[in-house]
Amino acid sequence: MSSIKDSVHDHIAVEGVTEDLLDTPALQRLRRITQLGTASFVYPSANHTRFEHSLGVYHLANEALGHLGIEGPQAERVRAAALLHDIGHTPFSHNTEDVLEREAGKSHDDVHDLIRGSPVERVLVGHDIDPDRVADLIAGDGELGQLVSGELDVDRMDYLVRDAHHTGVPYGTIDHGRLVRELRLVGGELVLAEGNVQSAESLLLARALMNPTVYSHHVARISKAMLRRATDELVGEVPVETFRRWDDYELMVALRDEPATSEYARRLDERDLFKRAVWAEYADVPDEYITADFEQRQAWERDIAARAGVSPDDVILDVPGEPSMKESSTQVVVNGEVRELGTQSTLVSALQTVQREQWRLGVYAPADETDAVGVATEDVLGLDLDALVVDVRQGIHQTLDEYGA
Repeated sequence: MSSIKDSVHDHIAVEGVTEDLLDTPALQRLRRITQLGTASFVYPSANHTRFEHSLGVYHLANEALGHLGIEGPQAERVRAAALLHDIGHTPFSHNTEDVLEREAGKSHDDVHDLIRGSPVERVLVGHDIDPDRVADLIAGDGELGQLVSGELDVDRMDYLVRDAHHTGVPYGTIDHGRLVRELRLVGGELVLAEGNVQSAESLLLARALMNPTVYSHHVARISKAMLRRATDELVGEVPVETFRRWDDYELMVALRDEPATSEYARRLDERDLFKRAVWAEYADVPDEYITADFEQRQAWERDIAARAGVSPDDVILDVPGEPSMKESSTQVVVNGEVRELGTQSTLVSALQTVQREQWRLGVYAPADETDAVGVATEDVLGLDLDALVVDVRQGIHQTLDEYGA
């Protein structure tokens, strides 16, 4: 048995299959995949990796298994799945995941093909563990798959606390010890035991507060959009399966070496980021722009660039998906019955309202082109200029970027 010192959970003990999995290439690659991608442009200390997060998820899963009374081969499969749950992440984590989904039709938790024929498979088979069943757990399948990927998963419990620790933003601090202790399996569903509505609310509130402060901070969104645009262009030249197995460093080298993406790489290297030309609220954006597919958004970007008289490379349309809150379906026991948190907590509806209020459509461009791009966006998308959310006006479309970006 080995003991690993962790910045969040103190000492994490690893033994058996998990100890043998640690030195496989798939796990070691996660040392070179940052947990928060480009968020370090906002929070310089946010350089923690998917490797340490995976250790934390394994640790919390192990704790949960003990409280649930699950032992033997079933527990070993869950421990392995918890440790391996992020091996399908592309470089810079979620920042480039859209590229994988679009080009390969896979999400980061679809890892059957990554495990098959790999050292990970050999380790699992050597411990009499079915690799396909482990991959199924990573995808959230089955009763215990909820522990690895679900509304009450230990993945979320670890990343909130870990991201808060490394960014210095305290909003993600939750009582993960209590949450793990209060997990129960009832009728095949992972639920929180009686008396834990507030515990479930705390998880939801932490996520709601961390989102605008860290995960969707406007500088993080701009840099992510630039990285995603560059990666989209690169994957046209590089097989998606090659890209899928790269780490952060390999992707940046490739972006620097490819003429079509080298300027994006330079800007990211030097933190010479685009600025906001438009930052529009949810209520002011027609549904057709929110639900549009990738090709349609590309067409709008080209039209905006042409109308503004700038290069198509200098316009990025960034449209988040519909506001959603999966955590509202978290199952809690109330008066002996399993109920959805959304039916028991008025806080859920309040946070859903806040989420819609925080939603923004962004259009980004180099600093000296934001005015022209803002006007062109109004023309092409038919948005009302008075409805565009701008914080301070410089010329026509001034924003707070000068203070934070």
